[in-house]
Amino acid sequence: MKRVELSGAEIVVEELKHEGVEVAFGIPGGALLDLYHVLYEEKDIRHILMRHEQCAAHAADGYARVSGKTGVCIATSGPGATNLVTGLTNAQMDSSPVVALTGQVPTEAIGTDAFQEASTFTITMPITKHNFLVLRTEDLPKVIHQAFYIANTGRKGVVLVDLPKDVLAGKAKVELHPEEKPPGYNPNVKPNPMQIKRAVDVLVRCREACDSRWRWRNQCECI
Repeated sequence: MKRVELSGAEIVVEELKHEGVEVAFGIPGGALLDLYHVLYEEKDIRHILMRHEQCAAHAADGYARVSGKTGVCIATSGPGATNLVTGLTNAQMDSSPVVALTGQVPTEAIGTDAFQEASTFTITMPITKHNFLVLRTEDLPKVIHQAFYIANTGRKGVVLVDLPKDVLAGKAKVELHPEEKPPGYNPNVKPNPMQIKRAVDVLVRCREACDSRWRWRNQCECI
């Protein structure tokens, strides 16, 4: 495929379109202004402005459940990103395919306690299926593709992509829409017969216990 020179923000939007994204829920912020400049001009993706980042995560979760597509939510760096945590946890627990895009301070400022810096990567690690901290503009096509692939294969879940400001603003010559799968990621989609049998046994015992309790309750009421 032909290599094209694009900004990081343009690459993200092009990859979102390729993944079939039609709606995104979010709130703009300083670290994400480059992305929002491109989204503002984009006609194929409808951005819905929320009043709180937690609502954006819940909306993406609800959209995924109703539409069967991947929900997308967007939040800026620091407190904006951390406000997503409750909604993302809920989506992850219920196996909703959601991709969260979060702003981050420039790469050279990471770890310096910069303005509105939070370690979104480590904070969200326990409540996502996978997450990425992108350090190079040229990695964006691969990362966005892998984020959607991971969110929608095996047990579906939440994938977060942390986007430093300079990565979004920088330009790079890239091949769009790569099909490269994440190395080492091979979800098991075939159920284990022994686990199925154990689950059935548990359900049968629960049913028997419920029936026994129901008979006992009816006997007591008769008495």
